[in-house]
Amino acid sequence: MGADRVFAYGAASGLLGDLLLGDPRRGHPVAVFGRAAGAVEHVLWRDHRGWGALHTALCAGGAVALGAAAARAVRTSPVASVALTATTTWAVVGGTSLAREARAVGRALEAGDVAGARARLPHLCGRDPRALDAAGIARAVVESVAENTSDAVVGALVWGAVAGVPGLAGFRAVNTLDAMVGHKSPRYRRYGWASARLDDLAGWPGARLTAVLAAVAGPDPRGALRAWRADAAKHPSPNAGPVEASFAGALGVRMGGTLSYGG
Repeated sequence: MGADRVFAYGAASGLLGDLLLGDPRRGHPVAVFGRAAGAVEHVLWRDHRGWGALHTALCAGGAVALGAAAARAVRTSPVASVALTATTTWAVVGGTSLAREARAVGRALEAGDVAGARARLPHLCGRDPRALDAAGIARAVVESVAENTSDAVVGALVWGAVAGVPGLAGFRAVNTLDAMVGHKSPRYRRYGWASARLDDLAGWPGARLTAVLAAVAGPDPRGALRAWRADAAKHPSPNAGPVEASFAGALGVRMGGTLSYGG
C-alpha cells in the first residue's frame, strides 16, 4: 500500500475517532508533550534567543524523531501503518472538542448567562474573560474557532499529507510550543522567539487553505475573499490574519481589536 493511501485511510479513521471520542479527559498525548517541554524549559531557560532556539529544536525535533521511529517500526505492515496514522491523527487534531466548547459558550450567551459564558470561555482560549461583555465573548469564540480550525485541524492534516506521522507530530509539537512560550511577555520575548517564528512558518500553508475553505463553505464567499484581501495584513499574526478575515467576511461580522491575556 502506498504512503498516500496509508495516510488517507489513517487520517480518515483518526478524524472519525475524534468525531466519536473527542479528546481524552486524562493522559492526552499533547498534554504529555507539554509537560515534557515544560521540564526542558525549566532546565534551559535563559533570557536569550539561542537558548530558546535550542529548546525549540530539542522539543520539536524530538517529536518528529519519535514519529519517524514509530513509522519506521511499522512500515512493513500496511494495517499497522494505517493504525499508527489513525492514532496520531486522533491525538493531534481537536475539532470535536473545539466545536463542543464553542457551542457551550454559545448556549450560555443565547440564554443570557454572561457570567456562565465568561466561566466557560477559558476552556476554549486563553483570553482574559473578566472584562468582556456578551459581544466581546462572542467575538472571542468566533476568532478562536477560526484560528484553531487552522491550528488544530487543517494545518495538522496538511503536514500529515506532506510527511506522514512525523509531519503530524511535528506540527502539533511546534504549535504547542508556540502556545507555551511564543508570547511577547518579558519572560518569553527572546526565549520564545524561535518557537513563534517556526510556528509562523509551519502554519502558513494550513492557514491559507483554511481561509479558502471558509470562503467556499461560508454563506458569503465573495465577502470572505474581499475581507481576506483587505484586512488580513492588518493582523499582527501572519496566519491568524487570513483565517480570521475570511471567517469574518464569510459570516458578515466584525472581528479584531484589543485583546487581553492574563491581565
